[in-house]
Amino acid sequence: MGKYFGTDGFRGEANKTLTVEHAYKVGRFMGWYYQQNQAEPHRVKVVIGKDTRLSSYMFEYALAAGLTASGADGYLLHVTTTPSVSYVTRTEDFDCGIMISASHNPYYDNGIKLISASGEKMDEDTIALIEAYIDGCLTLNDVEYNAGHDIAFATGDSIGRTVDYVSGRNRYVGYLISLAVRSYKDKRVGLDCANGSAWMIAKNVFDALGAKTYVINNAPNGTNINNNAGSTHIEGLQKFVVENKLDVGFAFDGDADRCLAVDENGNVINGDQLMYVYGCYMKERGHLANNKIVTTVMSNFGLYKALDKAGIEYEKTAVGDKYVYENMVQNGHRIGGEQSGHIILSKYETTGDGIVTSIKIMDAMLGKKMTLGELAKPCKMYPQVLVNLRVKSKPEAQQDPDVQVAVAAVAEKLGDTGRILVRESGTEPVIRVMVEAETQDICQKYVDEVIAVIKAKGHEA
Repeated sequence: MGKYFGTDGFRGEANKTLTVEHAYKVGRFMGWYYQQNQAEPHRVKVVIGKDTRLSSYMFEYALAAGLTASGADGYLLHVTTTPSVSYVTRTEDFDCGIMISASHNPYYDNGIKLISASGEKMDEDTIALIEAYIDGCLTLNDVEYNAGHDIAFATGDSIGRTVDYVSGRNRYVGYLISLAVRSYKDKRVGLDCANGSAWMIAKNVFDALGAKTYVINNAPNGTNINNNAGSTHIEGLQKFVVENKLDVGFAFDGDADRCLAVDENGNVINGDQLMYVYGCYMKERGHLANNKIVTTVMSNFGLYKALDKAGIEYEKTAVGDKYVYENMVQNGHRIGGEQSGHIILSKYETTGDGIVTSIKIMDAMLGKKMTLGELAKPCKMYPQVLVNLRVKSKPEAQQDPDVQVAVAAVAEKLGDTGRILVRESGTEPVIRVMVEAETQDICQKYVDEVIAVIKAKGHEA
């Protein structure tokens, strides 16, 4: 992770930590850089999507100004999902893609996500060059670019233009519809669109597939994205499913790369459970490559117990869909994701896609002729307690022999009835202590034991 870009792009509060100047510079650099690095000369094409935040329009125009000033053409998908930008970039011969979104964050935050020509997250080397350019210290091919020697502006007929590209978004909708293998006729489906990117697309897809679609939080006004809505506030959908006697509900986040579900009884079915449901369905049909699901270290202990019982193996990566996807690509796995609902199905996508996830869960329900509650029942989530403790030094706290002894003692007491995980935060001076066990009380007891040792050894900040 760099100075500006993290695992999910350049994120910050609009016009405070992520400014319109930052966006303009990202556009300036991308348009120029791709012009310099061409196998064969062509006018650079960059596709841009945005979510429904007030500031997304501002950033869209700033990025477009930067791109066109450098001689690239910007193709505007307008309000659309992050996975749709990934899909259009890789299928329609774009040099790269840009999504303007802060995902599940509140409306006053925003972000710039960069997508490579293959529809994947932008490589670290290119991001390092962008950061150097933003800071006025870029050196490329032995040339130093700074305030006195900026990258060249396009002139004359080399200046770029913007293109209304809503047709690209429509082709993505057609692709989603094509992924369903059965009609949803007579199925009563609830959708919570988080007042975000999915607000039009999701309903159109489910309507086209024959569902009786009931939608909440699909009236974005620029400031209500994720506000008591979507996958981070799923209680609204739970109530909605029960009150309307729906068969199932799906909740997306602001840019619709995540999906959580609600079963017919109003119970939340999280990302771990969704991976279990669809992983089992894939295995039954001989489609689960390598018989493996890729999880992160934060997946619930209950998922692993259920997968063991189902005879399905698993990998564990660091937290972040980036690491899940890297593992899948390296090893040829077909399904992976996080408890948050960020699930990647590599046959259909190069990033998490909440609407694809919902379509595939519908396929499993219809294929098995079972409700989501019935399909998810064997995957019982274990109670979890997670405590974040601010420390003077993360490595010293974690490597302290007494802390390690305390952690090992808890692991031994839990045996195969739970687990303990102690890890460093990637962004804060914080140690996270997490225990999963059969009851909340057991979790709390063992977390408290380890936290007490960390504090007693003087590591607390």
